Amino acid sequence: MTQFSIKELQEKDQGIHAFLEFFDEKKIDQQIEESKKRIEQGNPLSAIDGKTVAIKENFVWTNGKTNAASKILKDFEAPYTATAVQKIIDAGGIIVGKTNMDEFAFGSSTENSAYGPTKNPHDLDRVPGGSSGGSAAAVASGMVELAIGTDTGGSIRQPAAFCGVVGFKPTYGAVSRYGVIAYGSSLDTIGTFGKTVKEARELFEVMAGKDVKDATSIDIENSKFETLNSKQAPHSKLKTQNLKIGLPKEFFAEGLDPRIKNAIDGVVEKIKSQGAEVVEISLPSLPYALACYYIIAFVEASSNLARYDGVRYGFSIENSKSKVTSRLERRDPSASLGMTKEGVGMTLLDIYQKSRAMGFGEEVKRRIMLGTYVSSAGYADKYYHQAQIVRQEIKKEFDDAFSKVDCIFAPVTPTLPFKFGENTDDPVKMYLEDVYTVPINVAGIPAISIPIETAQEGDKKLPIGMQILGKQRDDYNIFNIAQNIEDLISKS
Repeated sequence: MTQFSIKELQEKDQGIHAFLEFFDEKKIDQQIEESKKRIEQGNPLSAIDGKTVAIKENFVWTNGKTNAASKILKDFEAPYTATAVQKIIDAGGIIVGKTNMDEFAFGSSTENSAYGPTKNPHDLDRVPGGSSGGSAAAVASGMVELAIGTDTGGSIRQPAAFCGVVGFKPTYGAVSRYGVIAYGSSLDTIGTFGKTVKEARELFEVMAGKDVKDATSIDIENSKFETLNSKQAPHSKLKTQNLKIGLPKEFFAEGLDPRIKNAIDGVVEKIKSQGAEVVEISLPSLPYALACYYIIAFVEASSNLARYDGVRYGFSIENSKSKVTSRLERRDPSASLGMTKEGVGMTLLDIYQKSRAMGFGEEVKRRIMLGTYVSSAGYADKYYHQAQIVRQEIKKEFDDAFSKVDCIFAPVTPTLPFKFGENTDDPVKMYLEDVYTVPINVAGIPAISIPIETAQEGDKKLPIGMQILGKQRDDYNIFNIAQNIEDLISKS
């Protein structure tokens, strides 16, 4: 980026609201100049050196505030930096600001942000998807070249599809979760946005790898790019001239917009013309994946969000003059901790209840309550433990499928980007927007969303995305396949 202006970005963002915070322009200009010198001297730190990057608001960083788009973390300043963010800084990426999101990543439209929704750059009357809607919109609008987000049940791939950019969700653990505000700890993954597959890959390569601060992190073996027409593939395990693609019939059942199905069919025909084999496969447990995901995610969310109690940090209903006079009082929920502005004494339990009631949004409270309910005594066996059994079955079915095919093609969303307010009155309808993305998180496998076509809706052209799924740790081969499809689409 040769020129940079926070003022210009702020003006452009007024109609979109992709960002919640922009960083100091002088520091950014200094970083850009340092990057220019390295590149001119032929010593770039990485492929993303000098490129502008936006980071989702749930990544902690000592440079700025972190609130996860929630009032309960208003003005919270983190004492450390997330591993993924630090790796971007070390690689020369220019972080310009933090992007809007659904509160605590709970949502599929970015309408749940406590600081207002983000709009889709292709149609300002429509949502950008969620929960990483701000990151997707920032890339789609050209405000930044790259962005990072989190994907717990589709929160990178769905907004990428809605905004017409590339969004990559890696194998679970491929990028360290250290310093990311947790939603569902066994489901959360950190991924990338870019205008092209190459850009999304370059950013992933910077962030990927094992981290001693995250016990769930793993190393992923890199593989060099290979074209579909290559007769020899010395650097890659996947022989793309014999590529075998699976189309799960459960993904193409009733409820899928025919325009999305037709667009995917067009890609299938193009890749078949390159010698790839396409076969129908079945994943019988997929119809249960949505319920399985939401039970597990809600239970983990309920546990993770217990730390926001109005005492340790973040928003508190307690009057600033209130004081805890002893450790004994802090342990005793019935002990009076101070006076409200109305002069009524508050107990510790009062502070917990009132701080959380006022600090959390409606969707967050809904998920906490449901998660607490399905994991409570008498219901855990009926719901949570059954969901874990279904999860293992879904993993097994994906493993069986990948023993027969190299990758799987699937839709990202059942619909085109919807208008604001369309699904907000019906949480179940909103949850159904994730029907094609959550199985991937349940199984812990990598997936990439790439734009393949547009559909005319009134006077607007709305993007259509497609997912490419791979087996665990097959991340770079998925990038290879996605790169080839991107090339095929651009040539047609």
